[in-house]
Order: sequence, then structure tokens, then C-alpha cells
Amino acid sequence: MIEDVYRRNEDHRVHKAGWLRAAVLGANDGLVATASLMIGVSAAQVGSSFLITAGAAGIVAGAMSMAVGEYISVRSQNDIEESDRLMEIEHLAIDPEGELEELVLIYQARGLPRALAEEVAATMHAKDPLEAHLRDELGQFEHTKARPVQASIASALSYAAGGVVPFLGALAPTMGAKVVSIVAFTIIGLIGTGLLSAKMAGSAPIKTTLRILIGGSFGMAITAGIGSLVHLSGI
Repeated sequence: MIEDVYRRNEDHRVHKAGWLRAAVLGANDGLVATASLMIGVSAAQVGSSFLITAGAAGIVAGAMSMAVGEYISVRSQNDIEESDRLMEIEHLAIDPEGELEELVLIYQARGLPRALAEEVAATMHAKDPLEAHLRDELGQFEHTKARPVQASIASALSYAAGGVVPFLGALAPTMGAKVVSIVAFTIIGLIGTGLLSAKMAGSAPIKTTLRILIGGSFGMAITAGIGSLVHLSGI
């Protein structure tokens, strides 16, 4: 029976939240940003070689930017967690009785009667008061802890993978065919990203896919319009 419980718990996805969010965001950004860049450039009626160069540069620059941005962002979350940890250590040193009572009140708020809440809080304090407060007061868990390096790598790789999809569409023989091919490849990529994201997150595939597809298509349309305006204005 215990083995069955552990096996079922392996299906939970909360421990994947950090890198999964970064990977989905990276893949979606890679698809939309690269496709939008190339569609905008092609709408400005530039040469084919410049379009390919712009697409390749966009993938590399975007992947590096995503990696750095994700690392800084998640690292900031690490700093907040560490700051809270140090603050809780200080609070426990200054007023351990008050901190114990705080834990009792937390357990009472969750539905435990006063006597049982006191017993649980005392047991938790006897074992590891810092861990108890980080977990039950601040909601810090090991499996949801921010991991900046993991998120950074996932974001960069997924961005590059997403960016390659519309880039392949730019290999069509003529400029008009390139635009159609870029859009078609990107739509297929957005659908694939939506389905993969839904499967990994355990969410509804149609709803998730439509959200990603509509958002990505909207971004491409705006960029194509801006590219056309730039071409018409002669800037």
C-alpha cells in the first residue's frame, strides 16, 4: 500500500514547476520572437541573405538573453528565500516562545484544536524549529525551491529549439514563399508547444494550445504590420 502511495505521488508535477515554466516560456518566446523578427524583416522587403542572418542572430541573442534574464530573475527569488531564512533564525534566537506560539496559531488556523496544535508545534520545535517555520509559516519547500542554473539552461535551450522552427521556414526558395513557410512552421511549432506543455503540466490540451496559438499569432501579426509600415515609410 505504501509503495502504491509513493508511486502515485510521482505523478505530481509541482517539483517540475521551475524548469517547466522556464522551458515553456523559452520555447514560446523562441517561436514567436524569431518568427516575428523574420516576418517583420521580410515585410520590409530586404534580401534573402539578410533575412537568414537576422533569424540566426535573433536565435542566438534571444537564447543568451533568456538565459541571463532567467538566471537573474530566479536568483532574486533565491535571495528573498535566503533573506527570509536569516530573518527567521534571528526571530527564533530573540523570542523562541513567541515563535512557538506563532506556529501554534498557524496550526489552529488550519483546523487543529488548540491542544493538538500545541503538541504538534512543540514536536516540530523540538526537531527543527527553523525548518518548521520556513515550511509552515513561509511556505518554503525543497521541491519548490528556486534553482537559477536549472531554469537558465532550460530557458536558453528551449528558446533555441523554438527559434529553429520558424528559421527552417525561411529556407523556402522565394521571399513570398518564405513568409508563408515561416508562418506555417511557427503555427505548427506553437501547436506542438501547447500540446507538450499541456501534457507535462497535466492541463487541458485544447485550452492550453489555443492560448499559446492565439498569443503567438497575435504577436506575429503585429510585427508583420510594423515591418510593412517601416517599408512603406522608407525608414
